[in-house]
Amino acid sequence: MALGPRSSHKTGSRFPAGSKRGRGAKGSGRPASGRHRQPSAPPEGRSEPAVDAHPHLSPEALGYFRRALTALKEAPETGEERELMVHNVLKEVEAQALALATNRTGSEMLQELLGFSPLKPLCRVLAVLRSNLRFVACHRCGVHVLESALLQLPRLLGNPVEEEEEEEVEEEEDGKDPPLDTLKELVLGLASEVCDDFLFYCGDTHGSFVVRTLLQVLGGTLLESERARPRGSQSPEARRAPTREYKPAAFEVPESFLNCLQDLSSCFLKDIAVFITDKISSFCFQVALQVLHHKLPRFCAHLCDAVIGYLSNRSSSADGSPLLLFLRDQTSSRLLEQVLLVLEPPRLQSLFEDHFQGRLQTLAAHPIANFPLQRLLDAITTPELLSPVFEELSPALEAVLAQGHPGVVIALVGACRRVGTHQAQVLQLLLEAFHCAEPFSRQVACVPLFATLMAYEVYYGLAEEEGSVPTEHEVDMAAARALGEVTVLGSLLLQHLLHFSTPGLVLQSLAAMTGPQLLTLAQSPAGSHVLDAVLTSPSVTRKQRRRVLKTLKGQYVALACSRHGSRVLDAIWGGATLGARKEIAAELGERDQELIKDPFGHHVARNVALTTFLKRREAWEQQQGAVAKRRRILNSILED
Repeated sequence: MALGPRSSHKTGSRFPAGSKRGRGAKGSGRPASGRHRQPSAPPEGRSEPAVDAHPHLSPEALGYFRRALTALKEAPETGEERELMVHNVLKEVEAQALALATNRTGSEMLQELLGFSPLKPLCRVLAVLRSNLRFVACHRCGVHVLESALLQLPRLLGNPVEEEEEEEVEEEEDGKDPPLDTLKELVLGLASEVCDDFLFYCGDTHGSFVVRTLLQVLGGTLLESERARPRGSQSPEARRAPTREYKPAAFEVPESFLNCLQDLSSCFLKDIAVFITDKISSFCFQVALQVLHHKLPRFCAHLCDAVIGYLSNRSSSADGSPLLLFLRDQTSSRLLEQVLLVLEPPRLQSLFEDHFQGRLQTLAAHPIANFPLQRLLDAITTPELLSPVFEELSPALEAVLAQGHPGVVIALVGACRRVGTHQAQVLQLLLEAFHCAEPFSRQVACVPLFATLMAYEVYYGLAEEEGSVPTEHEVDMAAARALGEVTVLGSLLLQHLLHFSTPGLVLQSLAAMTGPQLLTLAQSPAGSHVLDAVLTSPSVTRKQRRRVLKTLKGQYVALACSRHGSRVLDAIWGGATLGARKEIAAELGERDQELIKDPFGHHVARNVALTTFLKRREAWEQQQGAVAKRRRILNSILED
C-alpha cells in the first residue's frame, strides 16, 4: 500500500504498524499452607506396562499424585518430614513414570514433581523414559516430561550434595535394584540414541522439542526464547514479529557434554538441505546455532559457512545472488535470520557485499525478506558496515513505512544507536517521513507521531493536498487532542532515539505534552517503556529529566492506580530527591484511602511509606534521608 506525501484521505494513510509478537507465560500460585499430611499410597497392582499396551493411569492413582503434589507444596521447604515425603512420592512415580508421562493431567503433575526430585529418583525416572525414548519423545504429553527431566540438570549438576549422591548411584539399594547409570551417562546415552536417528527426531513435531532441549543442556545454555515459547499456535504474522534480544542462562557442564554437543550438531551437515527447508527441523538448527555461538563459536562459524555455501550454490535468481531466493522463503529465511545474528563482523561484512549490497530496498519491500534484513541490521556493530547500509536504505525510509514494514526502520535506528553514527541524519529523515520536519514548529509534535506511527496530517486529521504548503503547528489543537494508541514498534523507536547522544528534540516534544497525554503514555503497556528510557538513558541529563517529569504533577494518583503507570511511578520514586519525594507523597496523601483500596495503588502506598508520611512526618523524613544518602554513596562508588 503506497502512502502519498500529503494524502487527503485518512483511510489507509496511517503507517501500518507491522507484526507484533507477544509471549505469555503461565504461573502457578503457591497453595495456602495447611496440615502437612503424607497422602495415602495408590492401589496395588501397579505393574509397568509395555509401550504397546498404551500405559494407563487409574483415577485412584491420579488422585494420589494430585494429593501428593499439593502436600509437597504445603510442606516446609526443608526438614526430615519433607525429605521422607519426597522419597515416598517419587518412589511411586518411578513405578508409574510412563503412565504418568503419557497422561495429560499426569504429565503436568509429573513435570512439577520432577522439580522437587533429588538426583537418584530423577535418574530412575529418566532411565524409564529413555528405555521408551521414541514413544515418549513423540508423544504430545510425554515429550514435555522428558524436557522437564532434562531441564533439572542445571539444578542437580551444580549441587555438591547431589554430586556426592551421584557417586553412589551405582550401588544397589537393599540388594534388590540393578545398578543405575549416573545422570551424565543417562544424558549422554539419550543424546547418542537421538544422534542415531537424528533426522527423525528433528522432523517430528514433538520429537524436535527434545532435540532442542538436549542441545541446550549439553551446551550449558538455556535460551530464554525457548523457555518462554508459547505452547499454542501462532499466526504467521505473530511468528515473524521482530526478534527480542534474549540473554541466555548459562551453567557449568562437563567437557564430555560439549564434545557430545559438537557430535550432535555435526548431524546437521549430513542432511543440510532438509534442515534448511523443513519447517520443523529448521527450528532445531536455529537453536543449535544459538547455543554453539556461546559455547563453541568456531564450530558455529563452520555451520554458518556450510549454510551460506550450500545456498549460494543453488540456482541463481533473476536479481543475481541465489541467496535472495531463500531470503524470500518462509522457512529458510528464519534460519538465515539466525545465521546473520551469530556471524562475526568480518564474515557479516563479506556476506553483505556478496549478497545484500545493492538490493536492500527490494528486500525491505518484500513481505518475508524484510525480516532477514532486520536481523542484518540488528547484527551490525561497525561503522564500516553501517555506512553503506545506511546510504542505501535511507532514501526509502518513508516508502518502507508506508509498505507496512516499520520493523526495518526501527532496526536501522537501533543500529545507529548501537554504532553511534548517522544519528542526526536518521532523525531528520524520520521527521521528513512523518511530515513534521517543516515548518519548524511541527517538530515539537514528533513524539505522538512516532509513538503511534502516524504522519502529522493523519494524526491531527488535516486535509492537506499533495504539493500544498504545510501549515504551522497549532499548540492549542495539539493540547486538545488525546494521545493516540501507542504501538510497540513506535515505543521501540522512541526508546532508541532517547538513547542517542543528543536526544534533545524528543525530550522537548515529551515536555510539550500535557499532563493527561503523558499520563496516557505512562499507562500504556508499550508507552510506559518510553518513560523508562527517559529515566535510564545516560544521554538524558537530570535537568532534562525533571522538565519532562514535572508535567506528571497532579497525575500521581492516576499513575499509582494503573498497572503500568504504577511501575513508572515506582521508577520515578527510586531516582527522586528527598524534596521530590515529599511532593509525590503529599499529592498521594490527599487521596490515601482511594490509593489503599486500589489493587495497584496499595503497593505504591507501601513503597512510599504513605502511612508513616501522614502520621509521623519527621520519622518519614529521617528514613527517606537515610535512603537518599545510601543511594548517593552507591552512585559515587559505581562512578569511580
